[in-house]
Amino acid sequence: MDRYLDLFLNYLVVEKGAAANTVAAYSRDLTRYLAYLGEREPAQVKASDVTGYLARLKGEGISPRSRARALSALRMLHRFLVREGYCEVNPTAIVEAPKGLQKLPGVLTSREVEALLASPLDTGAIELRDKAMLELLYATGLRVSELVGLKIGDVNIDAGYLMTIGKGDKERLIPMGASACQAVGEYLEQARQELLKQNSSPLLFLSRLGEGMTRQAFWNIIKKRALQAGVRSGISPHTLRHSFATHLLENGADLRSVQIMLGHADLSTTQIYTHVTRERLKRLHEKAHPRG
Repeated sequence: MDRYLDLFLNYLVVEKGAAANTVAAYSRDLTRYLAYLGEREPAQVKASDVTGYLARLKGEGISPRSRARALSALRMLHRFLVREGYCEVNPTAIVEAPKGLQKLPGVLTSREVEALLASPLDTGAIELRDKAMLELLYATGLRVSELVGLKIGDVNIDAGYLMTIGKGDKERLIPMGASACQAVGEYLEQARQELLKQNSSPLLFLSRLGEGMTRQAFWNIIKKRALQAGVRSGISPHTLRHSFATHLLENGADLRSVQIMLGHADLSTTQIYTHVTRERLKRLHEKAHPRG
């Protein structure tokens, strides 16, 4: 199956825009998998082959995280083979990740999000910027790299949408919501020019020096505001992304819509949030039901 691996890796580079490190990682994982399969053709591979390979990795002492990564690579390969017509059945479709391989993301309650967004940490232009960034992050579920990379032209306040380029250089449009639109509008009208000083930058959010924000700088902002708001420790920009997805699903959004807004290539990645909502319901039942 080596020739199929070459085709798949080329697909990652050309169509998915995968980074060199990502392609190299897939190549390592899949080369080992194909050596295990031997001379079998794609149509001959069964789910038992996939589970047998994962069992071998476990027997070799491979960590749960590494086995989860390997399974993800296998799924990508076999989906590609089905899509391209090299086989009809994806043997990984019915293979579940062993318990403990998927770590449920940490999320904030709606009350914790409100406390975080309402906690002023600074004054003037900096406060308006920070509020706009936090409101926008929670309203859209952006990755922090996407947030700090936004340009002024990417945001349309009148239409209530923004455009971002995510993993694989794929564009997506995301609704912003009224609160985020208002916060970003106030930042643009009252703060950005002050931060820009005599500089010139197409970036939406600027530092005190009039330059683009870094991911680490924004991480520090969230940690400080969480501390002031009394929100539990361990919060990160990704926590707001997880909260965005979880709260949407809890309030009736369909999984496919959430997948599009998050920019997940695979619906199975988004499905982890259904586990989060089920866990919350279980805890609520145990706490509130007389026989919980």
